[in-house]
Amino acid sequence: MRNRLSIKSIQAFEAAARLGSFAAAAEELAVTPSAVSHQVKLLEEQLGISLFHRVHRAVVLTDAGRHLATEVIAAFARIDAATRHAEVAGMSAVLTVHSTPSFASQWLMRRLTQFGEHHPGIDIRLHASVEVIDLGQGAVDVEIRYNPGPPAAGTVMVPFPDDLIVPMCSPSLAGGIKPIRKPADLAHHTLIHSEITILGWRDWARRHRKVRLDLERGPRFDRSFMAISAAVDGLGVCLDSLLLAEQELRTGKLVVPFAGDVMTFQGHGFVTLRSKTDLPKVKSFREWLFAELAESRKWADRFMADGMCAPAPPS
Repeated sequence: MRNRLSIKSIQAFEAAARLGSFAAAAEELAVTPSAVSHQVKLLEEQLGISLFHRVHRAVVLTDAGRHLATEVIAAFARIDAATRHAEVAGMSAVLTVHSTPSFASQWLMRRLTQFGEHHPGIDIRLHASVEVIDLGQGAVDVEIRYNPGPPAAGTVMVPFPDDLIVPMCSPSLAGGIKPIRKPADLAHHTLIHSEITILGWRDWARRHRKVRLDLERGPRFDRSFMAISAAVDGLGVCLDSLLLAEQELRTGKLVVPFAGDVMTFQGHGFVTLRSKTDLPKVKSFREWLFAELAESRKWADRFMADGMCAPAPPS
C-alpha cells in the first residue's frame, strides 16, 4: 500500500502549478522558494514521476504534471468554496417554517422584515401548503397548522389566540344602494364561502335564525386569502378571520358592516418537535411570533370595540 501523500507537498505543487513559479508559490505560502522546491521534489518521489521540467530558473509542467495540476487546482478551488460557504453558514441559522397558505400570505410574510431586523442571525425559509408535515423527517423546524388538534407523539403544540370571525365586505358594498347595517341586510347580498374554514356561513346562520340567507349560492374558495380578495373586489360578503384580514381592514379595503357579531374558535397552532422546542432559532421565532399575534389581537379587540362599521351611504 502506498504511503499517504503529504498535504504540504500537494499544496506546494498546486501553488507552483497555478502561479507558474516556485518563487510566487513561496510568497503565497509564506515559505522560502527552496521549501517549495523541496516539497515538490518529495511529491515527485512519492509518485515516482517528474511533475516539472526545470529549465534554468524557470519551471514548466510535464504532461503528467499538467494532468495532475488540473485536478488538484480544481480540488483546492472546491475546498476554498466549501470553506467560504461554511463561514457564511456559521454566521447565520436557517429556520424552516411550514405554514398554511392564507396565514403565510395574509399575515406572516408582511412581518418577516421585522423579524429579520430583530434577529439578523436567523434566515427564514418559508414553505406554504395545506399538507400536514411529518416533522420527524427533520426538513421542517416549525409548522403553523390550521385546526391542529392534539399534538402527535414527540411534538409540542402552542395554540394561537382565538380567531375572531366576522362578516366583512368592501366599503362600497356596505354603503351602496343596498346598505349593510344589520344582520338581516345580508339577505340582499352575495355570500362568499371559504370552504375549508372551521366556521362558515351555516354556523353564522344558526346564530341568526331570523335571517333568511341563500346558503346554496355564492362563489366558493378553498383558501381564505382568495375569499378575502374577492370581498375586497366587491364580489360579496365574506365570513373570515380578523387576523387574516387585518391589513385589508387597517387600510380600509374591507369593513365590518355591523359590530358586536363575532364568532370565535382556536384556529392555528405552532407545532415543533419536542427535541427542537428550545433550540435558539425556534425559541426566538416563537417568542417573536406570539408577541406579534398578541399585538394583532389587541388591535382586533380595539377595532371591534370602536364599532368600525361601514361608512354611511351617500345622500
